Order: sequence, then structure tokens, then C-alpha cells
Amino acid sequence: MASLARPRTDRMIAGVCSAIGRRFGISANVVRIIFVLSMLLPGPQILIYIGGWLLIPEEGSTRL
Repeated sequence: MASLARPRTDRMIAGVCSAIGRRFGISANVVRIIFVLSMLLPGPQILIYIGGWLLIPEEGSTRL
């Protein structure tokens, strides 16, 4: 499995879905569709996405 890092090229907004897709070996588009469908359910999906944006390091950064 690849490490969890937001890519610089394959991103729509912040690269969170792409990072999760790469980490688990599935298409980033599948993760994006699952995320959009999850928005139909009640819950903190936006907060989780923002948290991923802040906590998942960008690819090539030295931040741990």
C-alpha cells in the first residue's frame, strides 16, 4: 500500500479523495462518488473532509 499523501496532480479540490484512493488501491473517482453519495446522509462529512485536508500531508512535503 502507498503512503497517505495528497497528490499534487490528481486532485479536484484538495486531493483528499485521491489520497485515500491511492492508499487503498482504488480509483479516486470511486472515492469521490462514495463521498458525494454520503453527503445525502446526515453526518459530519464536510468536517471530516476538512480534517483530512489539514491532517494529510501534501505529496513531497517534509511535514510528518
